[in-house]
Amino acid sequence: MNISLRLREIINDHKTAIEQTFSEATLGLLEKIAGEMAAALARGNTIFLCGNGGSAADAQHIAAEFIGRFKKERKSLPAIALTTDTSILTALANDYSYDVVFARQLEGLASRGDVLIAISTSGNSKNVLVAVEKAREIGVTSVGFTGEHGGKLAQSADVVFRAMSKHTSHIQETHITALHAVSEIVEEMFAEHAS
Repeated sequence: MNISLRLREIINDHKTAIEQTFSEATLGLLEKIAGEMAAALARGNTIFLCGNGGSAADAQHIAAEFIGRFKKERKSLPAIALTTDTSILTALANDYSYDVVFARQLEGLASRGDVLIAISTSGNSKNVLVAVEKAREIGVTSVGFTGEHGGKLAQSADVVFRAMSKHTSHIQETHITALHAVSEIVEEMFAEHAS
């Protein structure tokens, strides 16, 4: 294997995914997502996030950006990653099924007007899809982050962001870029209101 050539291919695939994803239309979509999140937070609602594997890590990462800070000092903003409580996750998976580990938490924690960030690179993660169904029942706006094919998530979420790649790694890299951009915009909105 030519390591230098292979690294170049990997980085070029990443750049292609980013370039194909972030068009003018996508920027408008990110503006809509940031607006939904900011409006929910301004009303005193909460941002919930869920996903599996690397997407679980992204959910936790973005929740931390809201609870802590991204770039500016401002009040803590309510965000909960539904991926972090091992007692809840294991109890629900054991007593019910892994399919409901996020939905059951939403049932107990979420209120009408909250926002759910539902992350699935394939768009077909059963527990993420069940969470989106539960969000709809409660009156929670669901924002799906998925890959170029969208899967079932593209049909079920209220708002859908698609990373234009079929490779899981590049989808995840694009998701975190988009989620960082949205986090920064929401933070700036709240920092402006605080000053």
